[in-house]
Amino acid sequence: MGGLYSNATIYSMITKQQVEHVAKLAMLSLSEEEKELYTKQLSSILAYIDQLNEVKTDGIEPMTQPIPTVNVMREDIVKKQYDRQEMLKNSPHEEYGFFRVPKIGE
Repeated sequence: MGGLYSNATIYSMITKQQVEHVAKLAMLSLSEEEKELYTKQLSSILAYIDQLNEVKTDGIEPMTQPIPTVNVMREDIVKKQYDRQEMLKNSPHEEYGFFRVPKIGE
């Protein structure tokens, strides 16, 4: 990672002990190499966030979408309801007035 931070700054933002603690909370088993890798990666992410925090945002409105969105509302209109028995005629299997389908879970 280039930019404003030296490797010493980046790697000291998150400690290996903090990575181990989060891994324990998440019930993850990490090798020593993974702990080192994640320590460096997470520190690098935090360093980038620090860099973003330096951007001047005075006078800029916060937003949740990059483009304006508008809710499109339609009138709630009651439509024709279908007769249950008529619908069940199309079913290969019917039981107690419902469609019967194969079991997909235990």
